[in-house]
Amino acid sequence: MSMFCYQCQETAKGTGCTVMGVCGKTSEVANLQDLLLYTIKGIALLNEKGKKGNLKFPKADYFIMNGLFMTITNANFDEKAFIEEIKEGLVLRENIKKELLKNNLLVDELHDCAVWTANTEEEIKAKSDSVQVGILATKNEDIRSLRELITYGLKGIAAYAEHAYNLSNINQEIFDFVSKALTKTLNDDLSIDDLVSLTLETGKYGVDVMALLDQANTSTYGNPEITEVNIGVKNNPAILISGHDLKDLEQLLEQTQNTGVDVYTHGEMLPAHYYPKFKKYNNFIGNYGNSWWKQKEEFESFNGPILFTTNCIVPPKPAHINRIYTTGSAGYPGCKHIEKDSNGKKDFTEIINHAKKLNSPKEIENGKITGGFAHAQVFALADKIVNAIKTKKIKKFFVMAGCDGRMKSREYYTDFAKKLPEDTIILTAGCAKYRYNKLNLGDIDGIPRVLDAGQCNDSYSLAVIALKLKEIFELNDINELPIAYNIAWYEQKAVIVLLALLYLGVKNIKLGPTLPGFLSPNVANVLVKNFGINTINNIDDDMKQLL
Repeated sequence: MSMFCYQCQETAKGTGCTVMGVCGKTSEVANLQDLLLYTIKGIALLNEKGKKGNLKFPKADYFIMNGLFMTITNANFDEKAFIEEIKEGLVLRENIKKELLKNNLLVDELHDCAVWTANTEEEIKAKSDSVQVGILATKNEDIRSLRELITYGLKGIAAYAEHAYNLSNINQEIFDFVSKALTKTLNDDLSIDDLVSLTLETGKYGVDVMALLDQANTSTYGNPEITEVNIGVKNNPAILISGHDLKDLEQLLEQTQNTGVDVYTHGEMLPAHYYPKFKKYNNFIGNYGNSWWKQKEEFESFNGPILFTTNCIVPPKPAHINRIYTTGSAGYPGCKHIEKDSNGKKDFTEIINHAKKLNSPKEIENGKITGGFAHAQVFALADKIVNAIKTKKIKKFFVMAGCDGRMKSREYYTDFAKKLPEDTIILTAGCAKYRYNKLNLGDIDGIPRVLDAGQCNDSYSLAVIALKLKEIFELNDINELPIAYNIAWYEQKAVIVLLALLYLGVKNIKLGPTLPGFLSPNVANVLVKNFGINTINNIDDDMKQLL
């Protein structure tokens, strides 16, 4: 076993990748990710000590957030990037120690993650191979399962917090919780019940961070509105932007104005078209392609350069590497990485000039898809929706949010959508929508049967919509609503969405295509017993149960 990772849905055999990640990361990168997380926990531990003396370390807060984001599945595959991040973390950690010593706050013996040292790249690599820094360092299977569940939820929180941070929206309570929770994953005195409570508390901050990002996005770009998005192409050279960060998209659109270079979205960047502010850019043409896992073939036909703003990278074909650029938490060896300057600005001149030298995109489909049904837009339709519910024209909503993935078993979600009765509505967010958002499912009194709220973080809208309906119908329990949950998961942002729903009291969620490999049998039983979580089965039985 040269590595161990089971944080994503596609982990080998459903139990863990031990030689190379199914995602494509090498064992060296996997182990460096473990070491970065280990280093982050050491910084979090010191951060907590600082709070006792009212010391604040904002650089530590940002480092923790960015470092967690880098370790999300499909975000960063660059060994050198992790080595540099670890080096930076060690310097930051020692500077924090000096401040703590000045204030007599380093009185207790520290955990190894706060004291280990390395002066060379070789020493860092040697430490990353150490058993004590990896997931399996926790021997008790159930404790390990809960610690990892919490940690993956924190990675999701960090991803959303960074997007909000890039738009100058910060909630210090969220940073404080992440630091506290990381420290608690080091505490061997915590019981299973303590960790279950911490898991639900993580869900609470999941709701908070999604609300923060919703505020950041809507206050900056306006409330998403019903929009038809072009899926064809024009004849100009173009750049394809993927990932999730809207600030990066804004800067790219500003810099491509009047250059003759068009911009298309891919994957989870599709919902950017729903925001009013982005509609003023006449070179913002449409969405190209489908979900993240189809990018190898779609990047080939796109012809132009691709900008990855966050995760969802599939290791590219060698012929494509020179056309791929990364920024933020994303990274891949051999690809140009674009850093921001001290003012948060990014210079995309190189990628724009590159686009001018390449052919325009090859059309792979044409037509339009409709989205933009975040909470403000749905509230604007509230009277129409409520009337359709009261008159039984809408009998059930199906929340089919979450992630898409490569497994053939995910065809279940397409077939499930096709088989849903015509008096049902699908509420979706995240790349799971690509399984059915191009189907012709019709509408109910002008209300499309697929309501796309946006990116995975916009699952917050689905929760807000449910809570609003609960208020309108004067119900005591959110589970009394005519809403069923059939959610697909893949990576850690889906984990925090799930924990947020559990915190809000949602029960009887179907989760698929498989339950997480990091759930031990006992922890899985706790989720089944307390929350009614179960995995998908066959479509007919699942539909009968959910209806």
